[in-house]
Amino acid sequence: MVGASRVKLCKWLWLAPQRTSHIEFPPRLFDMIFASGIDPLLELQRPGSSKLQGTSQSRRPPFACLRPPCSTTTTTETAGQAQSVKMSTTPGNTYTISKQIKTEYPLIDNDPHFKRVIRYARPSDYVHGIVAAAAGPSLLYAMERFAPSYVGKGGVAQTMRLGGAMGLCGGFIYFYQRSILRFYGMSENAREVQMDMREMVDKVKRGEPIYGESQLTPAMQGVAARQSRYSALFMAVLPWFNFVNHSQHGVDTAKYYRQAERELEAERLAREGGNPSQ
Repeated sequence: MVGASRVKLCKWLWLAPQRTSHIEFPPRLFDMIFASGIDPLLELQRPGSSKLQGTSQSRRPPFACLRPPCSTTTTTETAGQAQSVKMSTTPGNTYTISKQIKTEYPLIDNDPHFKRVIRYARPSDYVHGIVAAAAGPSLLYAMERFAPSYVGKGGVAQTMRLGGAMGLCGGFIYFYQRSILRFYGMSENAREVQMDMREMVDKVKRGEPIYGESQLTPAMQGVAARQSRYSALFMAVLPWFNFVNHSQHGVDTAKYYRQAERELEAERLAREGGNPSQ
């Protein structure tokens, strides 16, 4: 009987808040109602009850604030709090320093652009790639000559075409991986270090972005960098290339600017007839 009475009381307060707008219930009543097992989603604080809204935070029951505060009544204090929350959630610096892998050779770029990897490739990379691409169809042809499959001329042609396509894919991946591993510092890269310094310093002297221009926001550039960083280490399972110009490459770019300053100063002294070594 007591439980039924409490349910009726809550239902009456829920359906007729205007009747209770002038009634100030003691805080102990809230504790008695909510401690009795009534569904806490039945909130007693209604928009029409000004007395209940004025209850202090320290005297509210544990279940009186189950929902976010209503945005219809905004005071100066709540507006200031909303402004502070908005400022705290504003995206700040999206650059995240990437973890560097300890390698025997210096790191040039842990996420180089696809075109840059192709440009920095050595002639030996092309040789290895061509040999790897031709290995598959050549072995198929040799096996067909020494141990014929007797599938007919059409079957052999289809097999050779499939083997040639797979050989081209495998040869290109092998060629690409040999070149990009030098950017990671996992193989000898003295030539690539000099090429990288020369390219970046020339861009600095011309006033161009050293890693190219991008139409993406800094946040999206960070997403692209995290998706393709060190992706060549998993190239045999999932080929993944970087086609995005971004600024997160795991190296300190200040070295390019310092070298550009030294070269510009040497050129200035040479034009003025001074000694560049001083």
